[in-house]
Amino acid sequence: MKYKIAVILMSVAAVAHGAEMYRWVDDKGTVNYTPYPPPPNIRKVEPKRLGDNKAAPASDAPYSVQVAAKNFPVTLYSTPDCGDPCKSARSHLDKRGVPYADKNPAKPATAQEQEDFKKAAGGALEVPLLQVGQLKTLKGYLASDYDTALDAAGYPSAVVPGAKPAAKPPADTPAAAK
Repeated sequence: MKYKIAVILMSVAAVAHGAEMYRWVDDKGTVNYTPYPPPPNIRKVEPKRLGDNKAAPASDAPYSVQVAAKNFPVTLYSTPDCGDPCKSARSHLDKRGVPYADKNPAKPATAQEQEDFKKAAGGALEVPLLQVGQLKTLKGYLASDYDTALDAAGYPSAVVPGAKPAAKPPADTPAAAK
C-alpha cells in the first residue's frame, strides 16, 4: 500500500513539475497566475513551467497570435521588383497583425535560407511566396487564399486594437525606402 502511494505521489510531482502556468495582467492591472491560457484580449503573457525559474519572453501580441506564431511561423518571400503583389501581401499580413519574416530570395542571408526558398517554391523564383509553418505554401497573392491559410493556422481574422505592425520590410525593398 505504501508503495502505491509513493508511486502516485511521484507521478503527481512529475506532472506538476512540467506543468505550464501563465502570468498575465488584466485591464485593471491585476497580476494573475493561471494553469490555463488567458482571455484572447490579454496582451502581455509570460508562459512559465513549474520548477523552472525562467519565463518565456513576454510579447505585446495577443496570446492567440503568440500561439499561432509559435506553431505556424509565417515567412513572406518577396523581391524589390515584385511591385503590387508583394506590397498587397505585406499589407494583408500587417492588417491582420500577423508577425512574419520578410525575406528576399534573390539575396538570401544564408545558404539554408536559399535552400528553404527553393524547397518551398519548387525551384522557381516566383514571388510573393507565403509560407505558413508546415501547413501551407502559397504562390502569388490572393486575399481569400491568404485568409484561409492564416485562419487554419489560428491567426485572428482582425487586428486587436492597439496592435503594432508585425514586421518591417527588408532594407532592400521599395517599401523600406519610403
